Order: sequence, then structure tokens, then C-alpha cells
Amino acid sequence: MPALDWSNVPPWKASPGKVSGAWVFKNTRMPVATVFENLEAGLTVEEVMEEFSVTREQINAVLHFAARAWERPIPHSAQAAPADAHSL
Repeated sequence: MPALDWSNVPPWKASPGKVSGAWVFKNTRMPVATVFENLEAGLTVEEVMEEFSVTREQINAVLHFAARAWERPIPHSAQAAPADAHSL
């Protein structure tokens, strides 16, 4: 998976001294990763919005940003042979 440069996206930010430096939605302490974790766990977007007091626009921005990251080609050097259990 390509590395995401979250710093270029306005709805969230990282502060080294807050929430262990995790990327959070601006003006909150909610890590952006919480959206993915909860959607993966089966919550709906509406449930995430209600549970964590974020807006649909914030969630959409995160999802669109992640989707765009998958559109970028993987650099040739990152297409090396897959790692085996011994190299992890």
C-alpha cells in the first residue's frame, strides 16, 4: 500500500504532543484511523458520525483521500519481491 501524505489534507492534522502524534481531525482528539477501524468493524458512516461527533464531510474527505492514494502507481523500488516470514 502506498504511503499516504496526510499533511496535504486540510480536515486533519498531527500534533506531536497530542494523542501520541496521531493524525486527528482538526479541533478534535479523534484519530483519523478511528474512521477506518470502526467502518472495518461494521459500523455505518452514520454510526461513526454519532459515536465520535465528526461530520459526514470529514469522513468523506478521509475516504476520498485514501481512495486517491490507491490510484497512484507504486514506485518501481517498492515492487520488490514480497517479504517472507523471516524478514518481518
